[in-house]
Amino acid sequence: MKSYADIENGVVPSVCSLDCPDQCGLLIHKKDGKIIKIEGDPEHPVTKGSICNKVRNMGQRIYDDKRLETPLKRVGGKGEGQFVPISWDEAIETIASRWKQLIAEEGAESILPYSFYGNMGKLSAEGMDRRFFHRLGSSQLDRTICSVAGSAGFRYTMGGSFGSDPEEMTETKLFIIWGVNAVSTNMHQMMIAQKARKHGAKIVVIDVHKNQTGRMADWFIPILPGTDGALALGIMHILYKDNLVDRSFLKEYTVGYEELEGHVDQYDPQTVASITGVPVEDIYKLAHMYGTTSPSMIRIGNGLQHHDNGGMIVRTIACLPALTGQWLVKGGGAVKSNSGYLSYNKEALQRPDLLKKPTRVINMNQLGQALLETEKPVRSLFVYNSNPAVVAPEANKVREGLSRGDLFTVVHDLFLTETAMYADIVLPATSAFENTDIYTGTWHQYLHLHEPVIPPYGESKPNTEVFRLLAEALGFEEQALKDNDEALVQQAISDVTTPYFPDITYDELKNKRFVKAKNTDEHLRHLQTPSGKIELYSEQLERKGLPPLPTHMPLIEEPDFSFLFVPGPNHNFMNTTFANNDKHVKLEKEPKLFMNQEDAARLGIENDMLVRIWNHRGECELTVSVGDQVLPGVVVSQGLWSDTPGKKYLVNALTPDRIADMGGGATFFSGRVNVEAVRGEKTV
Repeated sequence: MKSYADIENGVVPSVCSLDCPDQCGLLIHKKDGKIIKIEGDPEHPVTKGSICNKVRNMGQRIYDDKRLETPLKRVGGKGEGQFVPISWDEAIETIASRWKQLIAEEGAESILPYSFYGNMGKLSAEGMDRRFFHRLGSSQLDRTICSVAGSAGFRYTMGGSFGSDPEEMTETKLFIIWGVNAVSTNMHQMMIAQKARKHGAKIVVIDVHKNQTGRMADWFIPILPGTDGALALGIMHILYKDNLVDRSFLKEYTVGYEELEGHVDQYDPQTVASITGVPVEDIYKLAHMYGTTSPSMIRIGNGLQHHDNGGMIVRTIACLPALTGQWLVKGGGAVKSNSGYLSYNKEALQRPDLLKKPTRVINMNQLGQALLETEKPVRSLFVYNSNPAVVAPEANKVREGLSRGDLFTVVHDLFLTETAMYADIVLPATSAFENTDIYTGTWHQYLHLHEPVIPPYGESKPNTEVFRLLAEALGFEEQALKDNDEALVQQAISDVTTPYFPDITYDELKNKRFVKAKNTDEHLRHLQTPSGKIELYSEQLERKGLPPLPTHMPLIEEPDFSFLFVPGPNHNFMNTTFANNDKHVKLEKEPKLFMNQEDAARLGIENDMLVRIWNHRGECELTVSVGDQVLPGVVVSQGLWSDTPGKKYLVNALTPDRIADMGGGATFFSGRVNVEAVRGEKTV
């Protein structure tokens, strides 16, 4: 039987690789061996044939004339973009020789990998790469830039990433979409909610910005950044006071409900309104709506956790379904992530046993600090599945570090990214459509196998192959560093201990393509908290020096700057993926800064003016959109835009590299800025 990649003409199955909870099933239309059309797979039980414009236009990214075809060697200054093509043999030999020298002179810890989930495939993001850097004994990377704070917070309450099943949300009567622009970043969640609305369901959106999701809600509630935990506590206060809690559920399934009842006395609606910017009457209305509507479901977004107090915010919101007993109601509960249901055999895939002795661990949010450290400095950086020159906080620090003449940098990517501009060696990467991989859902509960649907572009290689080549060049003999991609998949799905992972072999998965986690409706019986119950009171948190009960913890003050700044995602990019592709840039048009009309009037700023946004970390310039989309004292931008000559679009020049309260998470949304008009001119 022909492989999908060998089929010249026809339709072949695929799955979306983007860092998105929907993980859509796809159908790839091919002509003369090339992708000519991408559409959704109507047989997928959750995504059902609907896909976003990002993926629909992915073919233009795959065949973009800017895509890398050969390895490159830098011949100009760092950041100048002057490279010449070289062979793979020369590239691998150059890297291996430099690393052998560094290991001999300064030790393997002088080498640092930097990666994330530009491709969500488990082999691409945490397979042979992890094995290789474990065996190398390099510094290890704490990959914390996205969801760890919220995942930690949810875990303290619920024991892990286990939530409601999207396939049961047709029954839901109240959707609270909290801190997530679902239209742009979780479209099928919004589609399910809209379908349920036709049968009487209500959609409430709570966010700092009235974005596309807020505009589609039955009720949009604007809130000040970093105060969502206080709003949840205000809801709890009213639920207890007005006898809207399910005490039988609390008694059977939770610990700490009595302590919580006394604790939330201090979060009366007047106090909460002064913290959150949400009016007292709206707090009462929301609490009563939540306490009297069943089934009710809370979709907890990623935006909430990118604060100094992000873990506690998510931990607090995660307590709400227990108060109303919604975990026992079909279509009720909450979902932050469902990745726990598909916890595969990470040790078999990543092989941490190959790391012979502990090494230093560097938090990826503090890359700038790490690259500028003079004691035991990082001497070599290997970047893949990420573009830290744009996505990492304190971007000016990051770029200063990348500019170091003594830093040997390798970047493995599809394009000459902003980070690759600083590299010594650039390696061409395959796209997900060219790889074998497995994908585990983070929102729906399906495991997918992906097989290549097109051959590798030019001389590009998957990172599994790159790290096998590097292992060979460095003389590593372990079989774990020689395993092919099929073996990696088999090892990841074998001997899995979770009660939810499907009983399936590689051959069965190859035949079925996707399969659902099992027994997910029994998760209350298998809670992985110390008590085995939902922990409204957490002794674990108490031992860590954090409040054991949900508590509002104010953001860190930056008194010299007037506005809370939230650089959120936009509709047509996925972080920096697509930001360099003409089709997607045209769809998104231009970066904007959303500002309340009261603030604009006070500062003499008019709609469509070019404004300067700055703080002690850096500055950028964006076109302002004045209105009521945000509360006074808040400004919001959307999207991570590629470097453009003459433009100052780098919003992460402004974001702090502080670490959140839990999990080592990022604090992108807890920075502050000042804003002023640039020359008083309009951009249109």
